[in-house]
Amino acid sequence: MKRLTSGVAAAAIAVGLVTTTGAAQTVSKSEPGLRDRTIGYVLINRKWSVTQSPDGKLECPNGLNDGNREQFAVLYPTDGPKKPLLAESQLEREGQIWHPQNTEEQFVFREAGGKIADGMDLDGKVDANDFTSPDGVKGIDNQMHRALGCIAGWRGPDGAQMHFENEYMRRYNQNRMLLEITEVDDLVNDPDVTLTTYRGLDELMGDASGSAYVAGSTQRVDMRWGKQFIQTFKGKIVDGVLTTDAHDLIIPYSMTFDTSTILPMQDVRFRLKLRPDGADGIMAGYTDVDAWVKRLVISWSTHHLSYGQVSAPSLYRAMRRLADAKPDPVTGQNMAISGTTELKFRQTYITHPPQQVAATDGAVTPTTAASRE
Repeated sequence: MKRLTSGVAAAAIAVGLVTTTGAAQTVSKSEPGLRDRTIGYVLINRKWSVTQSPDGKLECPNGLNDGNREQFAVLYPTDGPKKPLLAESQLEREGQIWHPQNTEEQFVFREAGGKIADGMDLDGKVDANDFTSPDGVKGIDNQMHRALGCIAGWRGPDGAQMHFENEYMRRYNQNRMLLEITEVDDLVNDPDVTLTTYRGLDELMGDASGSAYVAGSTQRVDMRWGKQFIQTFKGKIVDGVLTTDAHDLIIPYSMTFDTSTILPMQDVRFRLKLRPDGADGIMAGYTDVDAWVKRLVISWSTHHLSYGQVSAPSLYRAMRRLADAKPDPVTGQNMAISGTTELKFRQTYITHPPQQVAATDGAVTPTTAASRE
């Protein structure tokens, strides 16, 4: 094979790259990764934002919460004259986990304190329950920090829930969250862009060590089973930071052992520092407490929740107590809790199926198969 001369190579780059659909794309000269005013990102790391001091004393001065094992030993002691029966102990406890009740808490639940937490001002108000962000912004709504901040499983660097949410998110494709930012003229300052979320179909691209992920991969959009994950946000880029308006969002979610669920959130906003090779930032919004806890116990058995000292019944009651949005129309009790998720992305090239495939939910028919040939 002959080598391209520099002139021929330059001409090839100027013509652009051809996608699987046959449409020519112009490669931006100024922004690597930006094609046809579009850049894509794939999620590589996600965790609930919990502000931690070096020794934990600032936010958890009274220590961390007890988990299932510790509470079970108190509820069903075995040193008495009669050991509790299976139905009166393990099965009863499982019923409390799968069908949590908003009753009075019988154990001490330690909420995370402190005045600093990352997030956004979701309700446009500054009140006694709000935090101040690390960069000095007041009115931050992040009640999830209070609920999770003193539970070992969600604390870094080795909390079980935090670790496995990321491990299985990276391992299985049904978790593959994609962001596509379109109508981009400049990754530093642009007053009007559009962000669309998708679920991807392909593996993450690791580096040679296998311990990190690199930019430049390709991700196909799941148009057959992933349509519920397609949501659009309007936003702007100022000094390299993308902020979006609020929109409801459904996220593909999986944790231990490829147990797949979804996480619905309301009034979600993104704030991301954009780079040609990746993006980092947060996603803040409200989560329905019942849906969040249901997702948790579906994904984690009681045994595995104990790895992180998580008591699902106690956490449920704490989240209901801390809920700060979406009041029930009958009782007036808030049913959703504010929270912030820290996100890390790598740049990826997102490919969309032909229109005929998308229109038929991705099913390959003779017509769509022929159109690919």
